[in-house]
Amino acid sequence: MDKRDEIVSNLTLELRRGTLILSVLSQLFVPQYGYSLIQCLNASGVQIDIGTIYPLLRRLEKQGLLESVWEVGESRPRRYYKISEDGKVVYGILCEEWFRMSKSVERLINGGEDQDGAD
Repeated sequence: MDKRDEIVSNLTLELRRGTLILSVLSQLFVPQYGYSLIQCLNASGVQIDIGTIYPLLRRLEKQGLLESVWEVGESRPRRYYKISEDGKVVYGILCEEWFRMSKSVERLINGGEDQDGAD
């Protein structure tokens, strides 16, 4: 891997990290355990590994954005996570900010023009 490839790889990783919280919250309106969440995100094109998901879930729960419950009825106990009421509010605000930022960045990338070509 040459230097440019390494730079692109690192910057792409930074971009992805910025979207993980929004991606995770978007999938937790229905309770899921960590591995099922990884599968769901990966199937949607958002790559996340086990070493990233669990610390993120614990942090979001500590912040009050998620709630969790242990289910012990299956072959092995699983901790299911679901977005909390505060999490839903924060998720809505983050979505609004995402759309605002993405429109701004798209305008910058397109040289100041809106997507349809009008200023």
